[in-house]
This record gives sequence, structure tokens and C-alpha cells, in this order.
Amino acid sequence: MTFISRRDLLKRAAVVGAGAAVAPDVARRLQPSGEEGPADADGSAKAFALHDHDDHAMAAAREPLENLTATESDLLEAIVARLIPSDATGPGATEARAAHYIDRALGGALASSRPAYTTGLAALDRYSRSSRGKAFTELSATDQDSVLIDVETGAATGFTGSSAQFFALVLNHTHQGTFGDPYYGGNAGFVGWDLIGYPGVRTIVNADEQRLGAGTKANHKSAYDYAMFTKARG
Repeated sequence: MTFISRRDLLKRAAVVGAGAAVAPDVARRLQPSGEEGPADADGSAKAFALHDHDDHAMAAAREPLENLTATESDLLEAIVARLIPSDATGPGATEARAAHYIDRALGGALASSRPAYTTGLAALDRYSRSSRGKAFTELSATDQDSVLIDVETGAATGFTGSSAQFFALVLNHTHQGTFGDPYYGGNAGFVGWDLIGYPGVRTIVNADEQRLGAGTKANHKSAYDYAMFTKARG
């Protein structure tokens, strides 16, 4: 169960991602290559849309979505909550608003991944219903983990291509949304940087401050709080 039980591994891996995510052109460099599935999403999208009618009653209390449907957003929120869960170590992807980051980025830097989310989320929910008897959002945390393990290992059926490919896509974007620069909609309140001990962007540092775990006080600033960085457009 690599994506849940190895939280310390996630922390170490995220240090590199956090450093890269604060670069001025990050929005144009976030999208990994070769992660998306085929763009033909009509069948899965129609099947998944059948469950959307239950979301209208929640619309008033829901944060406005930019690209995902309400049903897709609920499912993605449940997934990222298990990929980087909140625990005694600290807050996780939910508090970092990683799903919000993904929703926002799917209209920009991650737009090429939108078809993969349409088909992949639909396939994951279908697999949950067929293999566990319930929608993914209705499962216990233990059963959700079990479904995600199947998806991670490629054992889940009904996906276009390997389910492991979709898992890697979502996990990568969840890392971005948890540990990237808050300017892009994730890492809310800098919880991701605090989790890994990243003190924030520095324009001038000494040798001691460059050491991980040096105890440097967090400045809680986005790269774009500095005039020297130009905000990405589009």
C-alpha cells in the first residue's frame, strides 16, 4: 500500500516537487508526458453523468467548480483524501485543497488530462460499484484504500488502458496540489510546505538555511509575492 503507509516517503519526494513548483513558469511545466488515456470519453461520461442529479441539492453549499462536474469533484475529493490522508502527522491533501488545484488546472496547465479524468473517474466508480457493491464515496476508508490498491496495481477492470496509468496521473497531480506553490490553487495555508518542512521561497539564503531540516522559520510566501517573479498567464 505504497500511497498511504509511506507518508515519510511522500514527504521526501515532495521536497523536489515543492522546489520546482515555485518557479515562475511552473504552470507550463506541471503536465507530465504520456500520462493521459485516450480522449474518447463519450461512453464513460454518459454513464457517470447519470449520478449527477443528486448533486443539485448541494449546489448552494458547494465551492464553485471550474472544470469538473459536481459528481467528479466529490469522487476526486474522496480519492485525494486517501492518497495523502490527514493523520497525527498533520493535515493532508484535503486540507491542502489538492482537488481544487486539479479542477482549476484542468482548464489550463493540465487541460490535456481532462479526457483522462472523465474516463478514469467514471471507470473507478464503476469498478467500486461492481467489486464492492457501493459507489466509491460511500465506502469506508478501508474499502476505499482497497479499491485504490487495485487501481494502483492495474488489477481494476473497466479502464481504458491500465488502471495503474490513471492512478499515477491522479497521484502526481495530488502531489502538485498538496506541495506546489499556493498561487495555483492548492497547498492552502501552506499546509503542504509545513508538512515537509519546506520554509518557503527565499531570494537570499545562506548555507545553513539550504539544509533540509535546518529549522529555518517558514515565511509562508508564494513565489509571486516577490516582484521579481512574473505571474503566469492563461
